[in-house]
Amino acid sequence: MTNSNSFNNASHNEEDPDTRNIIKSREFMYRLIISQLFYDGHQQLGQSLAQTVLAEPACSPSDRLFKIVLAGLEHEPERKDRPKNIAIGNNQIGPGLDLEFETDSSTIAPEPALYETAYVTSHKGNCRAGCFSNDGQLIATGSVDASIKILDVDRMLAKSAPDELDPSRAVEQQGHPVIRTLYDHMEEVTCLEFHPKEPILCSGSKDHSIKLFDISKPSVKKAFKTISECEPVKCFSFHPSGDHLLVATHHPIIRLYDVNTLQCFVCPFSNQQHTQMVTSLKWSLDAKIFASCSKDGAIKLWDGVSNRCINTFAKAHDGFDICSVMFSRNGKYLLSAGKNSICKLWELSTSRCLIAYTGAGTTGKQEYEAQAVFNHSEDYVLFPDEATTSLCAWNSRNASRKQLMSLGHNGAVRLIAHSPTQAAFLTCSDDFRARFWYRRTPTL
Repeated sequence: MTNSNSFNNASHNEEDPDTRNIIKSREFMYRLIISQLFYDGHQQLGQSLAQTVLAEPACSPSDRLFKIVLAGLEHEPERKDRPKNIAIGNNQIGPGLDLEFETDSSTIAPEPALYETAYVTSHKGNCRAGCFSNDGQLIATGSVDASIKILDVDRMLAKSAPDELDPSRAVEQQGHPVIRTLYDHMEEVTCLEFHPKEPILCSGSKDHSIKLFDISKPSVKKAFKTISECEPVKCFSFHPSGDHLLVATHHPIIRLYDVNTLQCFVCPFSNQQHTQMVTSLKWSLDAKIFASCSKDGAIKLWDGVSNRCINTFAKAHDGFDICSVMFSRNGKYLLSAGKNSICKLWELSTSRCLIAYTGAGTTGKQEYEAQAVFNHSEDYVLFPDEATTSLCAWNSRNASRKQLMSLGHNGAVRLIAHSPTQAAFLTCSDDFRARFWYRRTPTL
């Protein structure tokens, strides 16, 4: 809490009646909190808060706040109005992050430090790209050697623990976990994403091209469709329908492609674009907006229909490059990571940073970009620490640090992606390897 919320700093001369009501309501709320702290014997905390918000006149001890809370709880929305668990396949993965109901939340997912390496695959060059399919059954990895591998998750699990394999599925899980190896790029594969509805893998490369592969055909090694760009491709994101693709290259202007016709659209207002290279793009699940971040230190929100910028968070990470953005499932929040080794959770309705996840080992500016991601239930925020090659994890709701875990790589971790459906994640590294991590259910 800062002096920006102080009573004496508030503009009581504001002409807008709604603004005056908000200011008065905040003053009343803070006075209730201070009075309750005094009443409960927390004089030091109450005095500190009173000094911070410049409460005048001084507050007296009172338990009025407690009584108001009791009365309010009697009129709380029924459970049917609250976030529900989301089912993907046979998995219940929780309601996701919603701080409005955080007092009711309970962490149901295993802590990331409990995951174990279930499979390791190697490329002939640095491994810097990777992703999960929407159903969590496939992963793809890409390398500086221009190759792409597609791996079957169940086969990786069967390889690492064959005794746990369900006998009824044993036949279908026989075989090598790498089910496709694709060679159609001339230079480093920089980004990968599965189509949200079709058996298609999209890849981007430093060779200035984006390629679409039909992965339903085992014999196919080449793309069935190619988008040619004039700059190296940095990142992209599929529209939830799969009909459009957002693309960022080393040029700061964001492109929107029609996947079927390959027609390209850009925002017509050049002053709304980033001023340096875009490092990450993500659609919200309802496709109403998309987010971008850049080396220019800004996060931008864009209207999903008009393709125009609707909000900008300038110097979102104190002027440092921003490496990644990711929406929460309900679209209320945006998770970002900066090169200052800090992850932030933004409330989109108020354009505020609600939580800063701090304490990663790297001090000063990172050398490489690193992504902050939610786990599948959004109970945790995961971030690879560059200095120690370890996994940092925080409780997403209160930013409490969880146990640090070594990622076992001999080079910088250049990508982390978590499964959307289960306790599993992927790390890709400059040691040429990609590691698949999984939390096995303990057997009794």
